[in-house]
Amino acid sequence: MNKTHIIKDVEVGSIAEELGLVPGDELLSINDTSIKDVLDYHYLIKDEILNVLIRKPDGEEWELDIEKDYDDDLGIIFEDGLMDSYSSCRNKCIFCFIDQMPPNMRDTLYFKDDDARLSFLQGNYITLTNLSEEEVDRIIFYKLSPINISIHTTNEDLRCRMLKNRFAGSSLSKMQRLKDAGIIMNGQIVLCKGWNDKDELEKTIHDLSAFLPEMQSVSIVPVGITKYRDNLTPLEPFSSNEAKEVVETIHRWQNIFLTHYYTRFIYGSDEWYINAGLPLPDEDDYEGYPQIENGVGMLRSFKEEFYSCFNDLSGDDRAKELSIATGVLASPYISRMANDIMDKFSNIKIYIHTIENNFFGKNITVAGLITGGDLTNQLKNKTLGKALLLPDVLLRHGEHILLDDITIEDIERTLQTRISIVQSDGKSFIDTILNI
Repeated sequence: MNKTHIIKDVEVGSIAEELGLVPGDELLSINDTSIKDVLDYHYLIKDEILNVLIRKPDGEEWELDIEKDYDDDLGIIFEDGLMDSYSSCRNKCIFCFIDQMPPNMRDTLYFKDDDARLSFLQGNYITLTNLSEEEVDRIIFYKLSPINISIHTTNEDLRCRMLKNRFAGSSLSKMQRLKDAGIIMNGQIVLCKGWNDKDELEKTIHDLSAFLPEMQSVSIVPVGITKYRDNLTPLEPFSSNEAKEVVETIHRWQNIFLTHYYTRFIYGSDEWYINAGLPLPDEDDYEGYPQIENGVGMLRSFKEEFYSCFNDLSGDDRAKELSIATGVLASPYISRMANDIMDKFSNIKIYIHTIENNFFGKNITVAGLITGGDLTNQLKNKTLGKALLLPDVLLRHGEHILLDDITIEDIERTLQTRISIVQSDGKSFIDTILNI
């Protein structure tokens, strides 16, 4: 039975508004075809002539004939963005971050999605273990690209053990079906010390070369290890020397792929370079940042954007005092940029506060997992100036709330200072500092 598709909102000036559709209306069908989910919906509304059946809250049904251009959207926003139930993950991956969450947080933080539609719509990664052959058919029929896949290893037995799913190895065969159909893919390897590193990593990278060019990039990221691992598979963080070995492996394979395929194909996340004490790769080495949302090249991109704007600035006598809170990983880079601003604008004073992650544990160093509790506890009695700048990655999407349900307003009241949220790009960083 299909889920009901209730309209949450209607965009101003849209076709839906012109037709008199309002929140609470229910979409029944398009061109006599019932709708399973958002993929069906977007496919069906591409037609230039539509017959749309709507049920009003009082039960009255409206049949609407619509003529429109091919690319025109109807302007309908549904209560459920997926227009269907979300597919949850049935794996018990040894590296799963959700299994390492503390108890008593909001329910949504414990939901493990493994939905191919979210891979296409939002860039989420899927394991393929929860993907039926029928769903593969739908991906191919709708030509959904790119699909992001959590691979981790191409050793089928090892993949079964790492994902704790006896079908995890054989499910990789679905990648061949996607490749044969011309579906663009991106891959991800969460590297776990003593499991899928060293020789296993070499095998995985070698095997994945067979999926070029449809698989356009593969990122390698270190496993995130929180302090909440009681009764879970023991895992250890990579040492600085071990991180350096991973980087050397990545660069060696990049040179091989450049020679044979004219692409680096394999990319390491920023943590590897920082942990190893190595400089970040040049901007060109990221080839357009295909995996920036996975932490690959995020700091390099931020730095390039910052100095592109910074070098065009002229110093002046504007005066202000402010502070910036950031995670351990980015702190050295943010500090250097702040010092450059203060050198050029001698009357601007910026305080950098590095927030350690006491909530999840010291191994977690990214800004996006800083909680409101750690912020307020570590910034009490610190000099904050006129305003405190926080990166937008701290916030739940579309809301002013952090992981531990503390709001920006809560932090402002506790610290008695104004909070300014900064978008995650170098230009916004400069603009916020200079114009606050």
